[in-house]
Amino acid sequence: MIQNTKAKVLIIDDEPTNLQILNEILKNDYILFFAKDAEKGWELANRESPDLILLDVMMPEVTGYELIQRLKENPSTKYIPVIFVTALTDVGDEEKGFKLGAVDYITKPVSPSIVKARVKTHLSLVDSEEVKITRLQIIQRLGMASEYKDNETGMHVIRMSHYSKTLALAIGYSEEGAEEILNAAPMHDVGKIGIPDSIIQKPGKLTEEEWQIMKRHPQIGAEIIGDHHSSLLKLAKSIALTHHEKFDGTGYPYQLKGENIPLEGRIIAIADVFDALTTVRPYKKAWEVEDALSFLQKEAGTHFDPQLVKEFLKVLPKVLEIKAEWPEEIEKLKN
Repeated sequence: MIQNTKAKVLIIDDEPTNLQILNEILKNDYILFFAKDAEKGWELANRESPDLILLDVMMPEVTGYELIQRLKENPSTKYIPVIFVTALTDVGDEEKGFKLGAVDYITKPVSPSIVKARVKTHLSLVDSEEVKITRLQIIQRLGMASEYKDNETGMHVIRMSHYSKTLALAIGYSEEGAEEILNAAPMHDVGKIGIPDSIIQKPGKLTEEEWQIMKRHPQIGAEIIGDHHSSLLKLAKSIALTHHEKFDGTGYPYQLKGENIPLEGRIIAIADVFDALTTVRPYKKAWEVEDALSFLQKEAGTHFDPQLVKEFLKVLPKVLEIKAEWPEEIEKLKN
């Protein structure tokens, strides 16, 4: 059976003539649903999960303004784009609609070409956002896959990613830049997928031979991520490759020193180690937060960028909020 891949459009208007006109314009390209009042529109929006809503403003009892406000307050409908179709032409009316969350306005009497163009454009934007969200989810899940090798819950990648974003904001990253750090950080240890379980999960100290194998995971991670035009994947590759470099040049794989280590690598190094210290691992118990902070301070200038350690301490309250929000879920890992 072939699944219908046409987008679903919900049209809400109290005038049957308007519904008929829009039906004639859009029926060949989309799956259409119709409602003559806000309550029926609300019901269909929740039941059918349309990809787009065309909404009349001036309706009896419940107006389009009131309905969009309700839609945007509801988690299951808040992300559905709404285009107002209205005879109102006042700038103030449009401004009100945009403030309430509308993505566009089409004025009556409608032009078929304009209706088709606006609907197509906004559905394309929805598709682009879906691609972006899916890409981020794949990155996050691949990051979690590596953590299941030595952390049964995978919560580590979530916590350290948020720690990294918090630190990035503290040192002057834009919100967009910090968000990219958040989304790239889960890939930091993806190279562990290429390391044998006998080494990853060994409860005792690694032999020299085992340690040399373990130290390959940054380069394996970089190879897994590969070379891309995407700024996000470029950042993820840099993080995977450099988060084990040390400020004094004794890290791996390239013994980079000081500011020769990319800033993202220095940020993730702190976030990664802090979370690793304060949670249970196969080879150790969880450290107290105070002990982990003492370690960061002791290693500032050797393992870690000393300025970044200072900034991390300044945002500790936010770090602890994140730690509390994403606790380990497996009881046996707690201690």
